[in-house]
Amino acid sequence: MRSVVMRRAVCAAICLFVVLATLQQGFAADAKYVFLFIGDGMGLPQKQATEAFIGKKLTLDTFPVHGVTTTPAANRFIVDSAAAGTAMSSGQITDVGMIGMAPDKTKVKTIAEMARDRGMKVGIVSSVSIDHATPAAFYAHEESRNLYHYIDHALAKSGFDYFAGGGIKDPAGKRKGVEPRGDALQAIKGAGYTVVNDRESFMKLSGKDGKVLAYNAWLQDSGALPYEIDRREGKDISLAEFTAKGIELLDNNKGFFMMVEGGKIDWACHANDAKAAIMDTVAFDNAVAEAVKFYKKHPKETLIVVTGDHECGGMTLGFAGTAYESDFDVLKKQYVSFQFFQEDVLKLFKKENKGHITFDHLKPTITHYFGLEFEGDAANPMVVQPHELAQLQDAFVRSVASDTMELNDAVSKKLYGGYDPLIVSITHILNNKAGLAWTSFSHTAVPVGTTAIGAGADSFGGSYHQAAIAKKIMSAMGVKPRVYVAAQ
Repeated sequence: MRSVVMRRAVCAAICLFVVLATLQQGFAADAKYVFLFIGDGMGLPQKQATEAFIGKKLTLDTFPVHGVTTTPAANRFIVDSAAAGTAMSSGQITDVGMIGMAPDKTKVKTIAEMARDRGMKVGIVSSVSIDHATPAAFYAHEESRNLYHYIDHALAKSGFDYFAGGGIKDPAGKRKGVEPRGDALQAIKGAGYTVVNDRESFMKLSGKDGKVLAYNAWLQDSGALPYEIDRREGKDISLAEFTAKGIELLDNNKGFFMMVEGGKIDWACHANDAKAAIMDTVAFDNAVAEAVKFYKKHPKETLIVVTGDHECGGMTLGFAGTAYESDFDVLKKQYVSFQFFQEDVLKLFKKENKGHITFDHLKPTITHYFGLEFEGDAANPMVVQPHELAQLQDAFVRSVASDTMELNDAVSKKLYGGYDPLIVSITHILNNKAGLAWTSFSHTAVPVGTTAIGAGADSFGGSYHQAAIAKKIMSAMGVKPRVYVAAQ
């Protein structure tokens, strides 16, 4: 009898220990401070190319947990940023172009909204317009990513605490297909947001300013921050600075959720500009480093997850013309993005040389901005070879000598992807000399890498669809997914 009592006592003690340990473990696993970093268009090649260029590992790749993430949408093998953003914000796999909705247009709740509803502060940061597909997927619910006016009003109604980076694209509702709902910027201010768009005011922001919408004074293209390669130090606010300020403003005892997007990695890859993509990947990683600083102060309560929404451009680390050789130093000769060269250099060149435009006139300009040389030893990797010269001359005729030339034909689309033929040819030649190549001007379906550190990070190892990222974050936060599951 005594042995039976003893056994029961021991069993009871063990059970109590297990329950307490489980409760303790569950409490410790609940992430109080959550960061989700999304490198738009950042596949494994983009990360590896950046590491080869800078000569060291990216901060995001030093994390202890690594996963492989697949990206298909509900209705297409190759995803877009809207469907990808919705999958990662809510756990719902949806159709291309849809924001915060299931394929049947049922609205789905996002991680950011769940965080807000449990009293956490919420921040959304992006290097592209803050109403673009990825950031919008965390606070808006629209059947089309292009309904910027409605998305801008959703921002005003979100109740989130911090929006920063790029601007808003259609505050007045002037785009086709929308019914104006009033000035969205005024609605944002009316909802209590402090709106700043200059560096000095931004740096002075503090908790007393309440909710914030902040964007850079110079929005280079489509309401986005300038490419990192074009950013003016001390004048333009970097993605890392937007992230650091967000951490400062969001930090509180109830915790916070912050999504940070490096959106122009994707845009550079669409244009097949490797140097611009690499520098924006560096800028994105610098933002990750700001979160790591915070993590080191709160290691048991902080979760940092870094991923890409898809690969873009079909970047290959290798080229037929260089076989097994690579020379990333070649890219150090490029000083501006394709966008800056097209908008700030070519346009001025055309204006100043109207009626007297020749390719020879442009050669020194190409050499200055991209390092390609038109004379010298053929063994010099920067010297343009005869077949490369022919490419450039043909592209010059298409893009400079005749502004009226039709560039929407099938051949032009395949060769230049709708971008300026000359700048595409320049970057292709430069990238090929470095040992890089491209297969597309669009997204691809190759898997992307996901890394994580902190509370709940262990679950991010292995292979899974990107929709699982949202569910894993919810689990780490201690909340349940609220996801509509479409019939299979």
